[in-house]
Order: sequence, then C-alpha cells, then structure tokens
Amino acid sequence: MNPNVAAVARACNEGTENNTLSFPAQLGRLAEAGIEGYYVDFRQGVRIFHLPDGSALELPAHKVDANIAAAFTPAGVEAAVRRAQAGGADYTYQGFCLEAMASGCAGYVVSLPGRRVVYFGRTAETHVEHFPPAP
Repeated sequence: MNPNVAAVARACNEGTENNTLSFPAQLGRLAEAGIEGYYVDFRQGVRIFHLPDGSALELPAHKVDANIAAAFTPAGVEAAVRRAQAGGADYTYQGFCLEAMASGCAGYVVSLPGRRVVYFGRTAETHVEHFPPAP
C-alpha cells in the first residue's frame, strides 16, 4: 500500500477511534484513496483496510474490554447501528462497539463497492446494513 493511501487509512482509523470522523465522511475518504473496504475484529482489536490489488494494512483498533455475547441478536445489532446513525450527543464509537458486542457481534466487514456492512457473530450469523450511494 503506497504511503499516501496508508495515511488515509490511518487517519480514518484514528478519526473513528476518537469520534472525530463520521462513518459517511470516512467512506468518502476511503473511496477517494482507492480503498475497497475494511474488516473490524472486536476479538483481536484490529481494523484491516483492503485495496483491490489484494494489499492490506492492519491497524490497531480500540480493544473493547468486554465479552462478546454467545448469542447473536440481529435486532440488537440493528438498534446499535440506528443509534450510531442518529449520532446523538452521547454517541461514541466505543459505546457502539460495546452495544454491538452485547448483541453477539464479533466484528464486521465494510464493502464500499457493495455499499454494505456485514456484521457477524461468533457462530457466523449475520446482519447486513446497506448504505446509500455517495452523492
């Protein structure tokens, strides 16, 4: 991954972690840089950014000190996503992670070309959220 693209990935990772970059803004920056998507693993505390050529950059993500519920509850994950989308004054990415993990979410994959996020549980159950096309 070239240094300019890696810098965008690092900035998006940091902006997510410190609550200074919204999800839509992050998607725009990643798309401009040519990043195809990323994977967040709550169990390992990593975020991996992927390019179409197969190259990737693994960065540390906030390691949430909580257990992932054994049962995956799609409605709980969806509720966490809706609160994140509402972006209330008390929203934090870490709070979203805790809520998702309490609903059994072990991680998620963001696909820019697919315009979706796939949340998955420990038993590979999934919940899919689609996002609108960029303006």
